[in-house]
Amino acid sequence: MTGPLYRLGGFVSRHAKWVVLGWLVFAVAIVMGANATGRPTSDDTTTPGSDSTRATDLLEAKLPKQANGTVPVVLETTSGKLTEGGNRTAVQKTVKSLRANPNVRDLIDPLSQDGSNALSKDKTTGFISLYLTVGQSDIDDEEAQSISDSADPARDAGLDVSEGGYLGSQLSEPSTRLSEIVGIGAAMIVLVFVFGTVMAMVMPIGTALLGVFSGLAVIGAIGAVLVVPSIAPTLAIMLGLGVGVDYSLFIVTRYRRLLEDGHPTQEAVARAIATSGGAVVFAGSTVILSLLCLYFGDIPQVRDLGYASAIAVAVVILAALTFLPAGLTMLGDRINSLRVRDVAAEDDTGDADHPSIWTRWSGAVGRHPLIGAAIGIAVLVTLALPVTEIELGAQDNGQMPTSTTIRQSYDTLTKGFGVGYNGGLLIAVDVRPPAHNDQTSLDQINRQKQQAEQQQQAQEQQAIEQATVQFEEAGLPPEEAQQQATEEVESQPLTPQQQKQQQKQEAKYKQGKAYYSSPESDPRLVKLQNQVSKAPGVDGVSPIDLNKEGTAASFTVIPDSAPSAERTRELVNNLRDDVIPKALKGTELAAYIGGTTAANIDLATKIGEELPLVIGIIVLLSFLLLTLAFRTMVVPALAALLNLLAVAAAYGVLVAIFQKGWGVEQIGLDHAIPLVSFVPLMMFAILFGLSTDYTVFLLTRVSEEYELEGDHRRAIIDGLGRALRVIVAAALIMVLVFSSFIISGNPTVKQFGVGLAVAVAVDAVVVCLILPGLMLLVGGRVWWLPGVLQRHMPRLGIEGEEYFKRREGEGP
Repeated sequence: MTGPLYRLGGFVSRHAKWVVLGWLVFAVAIVMGANATGRPTSDDTTTPGSDSTRATDLLEAKLPKQANGTVPVVLETTSGKLTEGGNRTAVQKTVKSLRANPNVRDLIDPLSQDGSNALSKDKTTGFISLYLTVGQSDIDDEEAQSISDSADPARDAGLDVSEGGYLGSQLSEPSTRLSEIVGIGAAMIVLVFVFGTVMAMVMPIGTALLGVFSGLAVIGAIGAVLVVPSIAPTLAIMLGLGVGVDYSLFIVTRYRRLLEDGHPTQEAVARAIATSGGAVVFAGSTVILSLLCLYFGDIPQVRDLGYASAIAVAVVILAALTFLPAGLTMLGDRINSLRVRDVAAEDDTGDADHPSIWTRWSGAVGRHPLIGAAIGIAVLVTLALPVTEIELGAQDNGQMPTSTTIRQSYDTLTKGFGVGYNGGLLIAVDVRPPAHNDQTSLDQINRQKQQAEQQQQAQEQQAIEQATVQFEEAGLPPEEAQQQATEEVESQPLTPQQQKQQQKQEAKYKQGKAYYSSPESDPRLVKLQNQVSKAPGVDGVSPIDLNKEGTAASFTVIPDSAPSAERTRELVNNLRDDVIPKALKGTELAAYIGGTTAANIDLATKIGEELPLVIGIIVLLSFLLLTLAFRTMVVPALAALLNLLAVAAAYGVLVAIFQKGWGVEQIGLDHAIPLVSFVPLMMFAILFGLSTDYTVFLLTRVSEEYELEGDHRRAIIDGLGRALRVIVAAALIMVLVFSSFIISGNPTVKQFGVGLAVAVAVDAVVVCLILPGLMLLVGGRVWWLPGVLQRHMPRLGIEGEEYFKRREGEGP
């Protein structure tokens, strides 16, 4: 790898201006291409083989109107009622406008009989339930905005309008601009302090920004043909800035050292790319492979996040290997201009009389390896303790910024109807054999009508007989008296009360006959709906919707708890495991629970099941790569175990802050929220890759010292002293970049920011304290490798110093 990278660095340095120009042209072109596609994003929460996915598949095939569930357009008035005057007119115009939107398949008008449950008790709040032609995984920004614009008649009339469900989520993406500015500013300050010059800071920042913008554009462009989750661009910014600055820091540090050693600019650039660039390729490839390993989880949303993030990292690596050396060539010696303090290029170890802080630290670790390792492990174990209580869930839209439409709809629905209306459960029923009418109830209602008619005839006959007696007493013959009595009784008009009673009975009969004559009265479906409505945690159920063939039915269940609440998860599990099986016992019907809330629960369950597999694959991959790179099985095993402990510590902090609510108010949230299901899995893939950066940087320095001195203990101490400044600076930059995203309004982004920042800080503790301490305790056996592997394993030099020794004839 060293030779090709050396030649690449030489080529770039000889054609620096053309390389920079090429990058700028590429960046502009890809940004224009991405903007032309609209950079579509969507969230595919389907989980293959899950109950919610089966519900969606069933409805798409047999009841397509219900396949995507409903999304609410929430209306609220501050004066009067929605059912009166101008407010009523505004609602009617909005319903008409939404019906005309091509993305709306159907809707329920809150002013209609079917929508009576969509009005609050005081009639000041209501919602229009939309059946969209596009689902959660397909809707894009343009379609979502088109639907929102169709509600303008209500806005123009002064009503407060907000959108919920996946429509609202698509319209509610808080800006991360402030986080980016804060993160970049913090990285600039750290780089100036580390390098001691302003100009040395320019290229790492410029490289990171170019790589991030280009990577985002590539992700935006592929969004036209592949699914890109809505959070993927934000995650790409976080990763791109972090690794972009870190990788550039490694290369610039080596470049300045080579300049001080007397190499000309072009040679220094080529050697920096061949050496530190090799570490960047190795570490960056580990990050990319770790992210791509998410494919094995068989979870579409996580897989999509994985490849999108991998693309961002790959573009940043490419920029670090080409754009950065071109810029360094053009800067030349001016990289040390605008000096703010004196700093050695790389080996800031001080001298015997005045050792640097890094030398003193490495010396302390060398003198007390057991104490240092024990303290570090104790800290990690303490931080990891809360991880035993980890629970995965969905994003809590009630914690989104109040300026977003999803939060406004959440609060309005909660106030007007109850928190459960923010995440209904869609029950999809496969009806086998097709639904039939309730003949028993139909016969009963017919008998009731016959009895009423017979009773009325009996009353008329009694009145005729009484009138006949009266006419006979008046002297009329019997036959004439009966005829006169009959005509008089039959011609007598009904009283208003009798007319009202008769009309009421007739309407009741017609309504009952219509209902019990329809397939919707299938006793199997009625029993299912009744049993579900009585389950603990259910606030209400909607009427049954049946397709024309009677082969599929659906209805919505409203929980009495929030979509992200543990009580809602318990309700779904209870319905699936107990209520529905009992209600359908003895029938051929099959019922599934779908909708966004159920899909998020299934996603969390699937991730919990697949997490050990993905962790195992990534750990094995990391072990094999480090073994191949450093020809030892002991150090990779130690690094793998310590990295697992570091990730557990990061998970523990996440659980303590977000799930338990320890200090959650300080990061801008109102209360504790569950960990979003894919956050821990994504964190693991990212962090196991990133931790390799620091491990590789430390071990390469230790290897160099061992070759020079041949003393294992001295090599670890001196290598640690040489590597510390760069490792600490790189970790500090990443911690600050990731921490800056805590100020984002998106709760999921906050979780990524906290988790990644803590994990990088913990990784720095592992590499700077625990790992070298354990290596010292193990002694020379730390480089153990079975003989058969020593003979057959290829030699892979990460930073390629041996390449230049052979090239210059300095050694074998």
